[in-house]
Amino acid sequence: MSRYFTDEHEWVDVEGDTATVGITDYAQEQLGDIVFVEVPEVGSELAQGDDAAVVESVKAASDVYAAVSGEVVEVNEALEDEPGLVNSSAEEDGWFFRLTLSDKDELSDLMDEKAYKAFVDNL
Repeated sequence: MSRYFTDEHEWVDVEGDTATVGITDYAQEQLGDIVFVEVPEVGSELAQGDDAAVVESVKAASDVYAAVSGEVVEVNEALEDEPGLVNSSAEEDGWFFRLTLSDKDELSDLMDEKAYKAFVDNL
């Protein structure tokens, strides 16, 4: 499995043609206590950069963007009852949705972990 990052603080795990998307630990720290998550509907077609989900905290609401294009095949239903999973496990159990990649070449637009860490260090 390969992990990629965006400059909007989303992470993408890619396994075969499936990508799992969530927000980074850095993003959840900036947001504070997450109180609500809205995920896209299964079957939605997303283009890279589209608004895909919404995360609300006690401080702010923020859009989550589609890091890559594809069709949503699964959403993390646990977030409906337990949005705090994003705080406690942002890069594991707090994932938002999975999609089938429609263009793997888009992955070259994303950062690897080393580049993302350098990006965050410069913020």
